[in-house]
Amino acid sequence: MPHFTVVPVQDNPPSNYDSLEGINWVDYRDTGQGGYPGHGDTVSSDGHGAHKEDSPFISSSDSASKRNDYYDRNLALFEEELDIRPKVSSLLSRLVSYTNVTQGVKEHEEAENADASTKKLPQSPNMGTLMGVYLPCLQNIFGVILFLRLTWIVGTAGVAQSLLIVLMCCSCKYLIPQAAIFHPPGGSAMLNNMRVYGTMCLSLMAVVVFVGVKYVNKLASLFLACVIISIVSIYAGAVKSIFHPPDFSVCMLGNRTLVPHHFDVCAKTVVVGNDTVPSNLWKNFCSSENSSTVHCDEYFLQNNVTEIQGIPGLSSSIIKENMWGDYMEKGQILEKESLSSVDVHGSLESVGFYVTADIATSFTLLVGIFFPSATGIMAGSNRSGDLRDAQKSIPIGTILAITTTSLVYFSSVVLFGACIEGVVLRDKFGEAVSKNMVVGTLSWPSPWVIVIGSFFSTVGAGLQSLTGAPRLLQAIAKDNIIPFLRVFGHGKANGEPTWALLLTGLIAELGILIASLDMVAPILSMALSFLGMSTCLALMFISSWYYAIVAMGIAGMIYKYIEYQGAEKEWGDGIRGLSLSAARYALLRLEAGPPHTKNWRPQLLVLLKLDEDLHVKYPRMLTFASQLKAGKGLTIVGSVIQGNFLECYGETQASEQAIKNMMDIERVKGFCQVVVASKVREGIAHLIQSCGLGGMKHNTVVMGWPYGWRQSEDPRAWKSFINTVRCTTAAHLALMVPKNVSFYPSNHERFSDGYIDVWWIVHDGGMLMLLPFLLKQHKVWRKCKMRIFTVAQMDDNSIQMKKDLATFLYQLRLEAEVEVVEMHDSDISAYTYERTMMMEQRSQMLKQMRLSSAERDREAQLVKDRHSLVRMGSLYSDEEEEIIEVLPEKNLMTWTVDKVEAERRNRNNAPENFRELISIKPDQSNVRRMHTAVKLNEVIVNRSHDARLVLLNMPGPPRNQEGDENLVQSGGMDLGKILISVM
Repeated sequence: MPHFTVVPVQDNPPSNYDSLEGINWVDYRDTGQGGYPGHGDTVSSDGHGAHKEDSPFISSSDSASKRNDYYDRNLALFEEELDIRPKVSSLLSRLVSYTNVTQGVKEHEEAENADASTKKLPQSPNMGTLMGVYLPCLQNIFGVILFLRLTWIVGTAGVAQSLLIVLMCCSCKYLIPQAAIFHPPGGSAMLNNMRVYGTMCLSLMAVVVFVGVKYVNKLASLFLACVIISIVSIYAGAVKSIFHPPDFSVCMLGNRTLVPHHFDVCAKTVVVGNDTVPSNLWKNFCSSENSSTVHCDEYFLQNNVTEIQGIPGLSSSIIKENMWGDYMEKGQILEKESLSSVDVHGSLESVGFYVTADIATSFTLLVGIFFPSATGIMAGSNRSGDLRDAQKSIPIGTILAITTTSLVYFSSVVLFGACIEGVVLRDKFGEAVSKNMVVGTLSWPSPWVIVIGSFFSTVGAGLQSLTGAPRLLQAIAKDNIIPFLRVFGHGKANGEPTWALLLTGLIAELGILIASLDMVAPILSMALSFLGMSTCLALMFISSWYYAIVAMGIAGMIYKYIEYQGAEKEWGDGIRGLSLSAARYALLRLEAGPPHTKNWRPQLLVLLKLDEDLHVKYPRMLTFASQLKAGKGLTIVGSVIQGNFLECYGETQASEQAIKNMMDIERVKGFCQVVVASKVREGIAHLIQSCGLGGMKHNTVVMGWPYGWRQSEDPRAWKSFINTVRCTTAAHLALMVPKNVSFYPSNHERFSDGYIDVWWIVHDGGMLMLLPFLLKQHKVWRKCKMRIFTVAQMDDNSIQMKKDLATFLYQLRLEAEVEVVEMHDSDISAYTYERTMMMEQRSQMLKQMRLSSAERDREAQLVKDRHSLVRMGSLYSDEEEEIIEVLPEKNLMTWTVDKVEAERRNRNNAPENFRELISIKPDQSNVRRMHTAVKLNEVIVNRSHDARLVLLNMPGPPRNQEGDENLVQSGGMDLGKILISVM
């Protein structure tokens, strides 16, 4: 909770400050509430009960004006902003009571040896869309899962959910680089056979690919023809089943499916001669071999044995039963719900005679198993070097292959659900039908068509993968995108990727060693999303969430490694191209309008001053920007070179390079822009207007305070600064003016204690609250504490102010000490009056001295200030339109009698003009403004002299441009500490 105190400020005697700091002010008087104790209706009280005399420097005609003198004096510096800025008291009241109401190529590679350029490489075949993309993609997509697992998926998930699975997988087709883990063999001889035969087959395929891709193309075409014939045979068998369904019986006990290899006849008893004797089925469920039922399984006795057709055909209505899913737990017995059954518990010893589920099934598991059947669309892209027109062939061929395979999968789901009994579909290994392939039995003319087709489907897809994947790996290795893969870029003399083929074969061998299709299929490595990141991520986590996390981690590491190493080749920087595309997309999506209040952050335009050698004159401006932004958000560093762009282009490039070097030293992440303009003021205005792109524009201007303006006789000393303030205000941008920027800490310094003081005098949208918070995120300011000062007038309810401000900070979760400082009324001091008079005299003198440079030199003794002349150290110096151009080199003059007389008269009148300047009486409004500046100067120096940083409001530019100089005059506080003025 913030700590707060109310501190009355005594009327200290005025100090002889050389400069004053301007502060913006608002009316905080709350006429609806009682005043602070001791501050009643008597305006003439000074806060301590003493009667206040009228100022001898300001004359008032009536008592009403006397009562308003207090208010006018203390807020005169900000009187032009009272119409547009709310009172702090009412603002705090609204903020505290606020409630939230509901209301975006051809590559060049190095020769492997000196003779490589003279070697003639065989020309690649010019393949078209059909042979180069469509058929390879078709063969790569069609896999063995269509023949071995799709029926089981349909039986388990039902036709409706199976169609959904196929739709999900076919709508997101992308490359799946195979990866696998070893699985315990479990002592199964069948699995060992799979490993042995699979390894032999893989070796043969690798040899074919090693011999040459032309043999792969010939064999692949033959294998694909076999696969297509197998698919056609399924459709033919489905049509044939309408008239002549195949004889494919399944034995049922009650509604449970029996394993037929334990018996030969689907009956409890058989007739041998004239005797009825127990069948082998009876002997499985009963311990006695006679007809006694004493030692029989209870379920066996209570239910009948029936025989059903496993493939009733398309003419049956079996699709109604297969429409919805029947997910099973591991070890659960396959049951047909439509058959009647007496529900009694049988013996546990009899479970082995039923067909049971080997794994627990779910929708996500089925998606993971089927998904590899929807992959392989990159087979055409991997052959881009062999295509006649890759730009045309790849999209057309790939889309046609996706469409074809998707139609085959959808139609197969419907045909399987309409032709085959549900218990047969859910029997994964065909135990109920003597391990016959259900799809083979359905097909026509022979089951061997499916056996051969499924085998060649596996081999063909393997050949395509062994052909395309090594070439892709070789291309990555040759481009040196991932340096440690460089060895795989080498190959045979004809360019065949020997080492990449070896690595691909080893990865494929890992999948064979698992020897389980259900274990390999869900191991997915997601990349190259085709229809969107959301679908890809969903399928990844549906299939296997932990493998998805691993895959994302690996992809992230590879990306960061490539980003770190870079990928520049003659064909360009891949990461740069990707970054450009992403930046363009983000800029198009970024709204050009103002951001939401919660997302507002200062996006900086830092205006820098360059010295004669085009080096940054005040590098601590960049230091401050780096500490404020911490490498986040937008930072644009700009500067102006006076001259002609056609002549100063070289200087512009040198300036930009110098600024970029300094930005690197000060760790500023941003952009640099240097413009050339005939006048510095115009160049600054151009930077304020044009920096940024689209919605990525600056909202805050950072500029330095104009040093040495007081000692300069030239109005350029402050007019460029005021012009920049006006341009910033016109563009509705925030303005930050670091003063005494040379005293700012470097990035290597650390403050172990101290305060960041915020003087909240006018409402600025929360800028003053945000800046200390951002600065404290940096290690330089992290240990500094925050103090917030707000100023109360005599008519303000200070107690309510402190409560509201404390509540406001609590809601913002800002830890800060709150001090409400009361400014008592006091007379206009002689120092204030003298200061104002000197300011107006100086302004009049400058107007009179706005002559040529030579004439100003002759009149210098009349306007010489008490300080020595110093050179302006600000960015904001410019050539004024009204200043007469200086004659080159020497001041040449032709003297005549008339000119001599005129010169004598001017010299005689000079003392008289000077006496007129001394007799000037200051304007009452200016006196009050100066009074406000002096009082606030005293209060701020009193309270914040030990602060590490002071943040306060600066008065906006006056509406009357003739009073521009007053703003600079009133903003010259020399605190001797780090100071930043915020507007």
